[in-house]
Amino acid sequence: MSAQLNSKKVRKTFKYKAVVSKTTAAHAEQWLWRCQQLYNLALEQRVLAYKQFGISLNYHAQSAELPTFKRAFPEFGQVGSQVLQDVLERLEKAFQHFYDNCKKGEKGGFPRFKARSRYDTFTLKTSGWKLNENYLTVSKVGVFKLLLSRPIEGKIKTVSIHLDGNGDWWVCFSCIVDAKKYPEPFKGKVGIDVGLKHFCVDSDPDSQPIANPRYYRKLKAKLRRQQRIVSRRKKGSNRRRKAVKRLAKTHRQIANMRMDFLHKVANQYVLNYSEIHVEALKIRNMLKNRHLSLSIQDASWGLFFELLGYKAAEAGRQLFKVNPRGTSQKCSACGEVVPKTLAVRQHCCKVCGLDIDRDENAARNILAG
Repeated sequence: MSAQLNSKKVRKTFKYKAVVSKTTAAHAEQWLWRCQQLYNLALEQRVLAYKQFGISLNYHAQSAELPTFKRAFPEFGQVGSQVLQDVLERLEKAFQHFYDNCKKGEKGGFPRFKARSRYDTFTLKTSGWKLNENYLTVSKVGVFKLLLSRPIEGKIKTVSIHLDGNGDWWVCFSCIVDAKKYPEPFKGKVGIDVGLKHFCVDSDPDSQPIANPRYYRKLKAKLRRQQRIVSRRKKGSNRRRKAVKRLAKTHRQIANMRMDFLHKVANQYVLNYSEIHVEALKIRNMLKNRHLSLSIQDASWGLFFELLGYKAAEAGRQLFKVNPRGTSQKCSACGEVVPKTLAVRQHCCKVCGLDIDRDENAARNILAG
């Protein structure tokens, strides 16, 4: 993904699968373990400082204590300083997210202690690593042989090492690159209404609704079978580890198919339109509906809007988020409110006679803002 920095430069991530030796894998896993320990210790320190003394610690206060901490616990000295600082930065971001939720009046979001299996990435910045063709050498860890599916571009700002649930290693380079030059769009404005029957419908009269692929739903039975097999296997056994890897592989397959689909749809709109309008949906609140939550998660509207946002910024397009209130009920032709439940799929206005699909009507209202 990328985010616009200015009119000429953007940040872009290049992700590659890596082949590592057993020694390198062991060292990298040790770093992940230390990072997880530091995260939990730093979180515990913040909680206790506030409960006992009413003090709110921040990144700068905890980062200043790192040298003393490493002297007291020499095992953390084997981990790069920038990696440990990144752990504290990650905790700081988690607290900032929690504070933002509090300001908005939203519940939840307080940082949680992480299990070892949930801390799967460490990040280096300007030092502690060296890249030579397709070999990445990380100091005190080892060599990662990269399977370069595409060349790395621009100036590398950070290097992240990730261990996925399937036991595979990945290396992500966050780079500053020149903004890609896109051709001028041959169409003007468009409003997009996302949904569950169709993934999205837009206001362009020449467009067709984009079908919802429902990747999770299609593989749900397979996932259930694999989950049952995992549950039957003895904890710690080799057969259980193999079953867990098969389950993780299926989850990754779903995620990859979904990401590919979302990229293609986002690219389609960014290439064709100069101005894109979408709804500012509060997806977290929508997930509280237990009848629709699984379908909403499967559709991944939030990820689609995120991809659409950075692609629009990179291409110099404008993206607007409008209030979703009333977009499905109001008539896009005359403004009359036409109440309808989710089961009613057609918009029929008795005032002006407009008779179109409810999602197309909503897309027109979204475009009108």
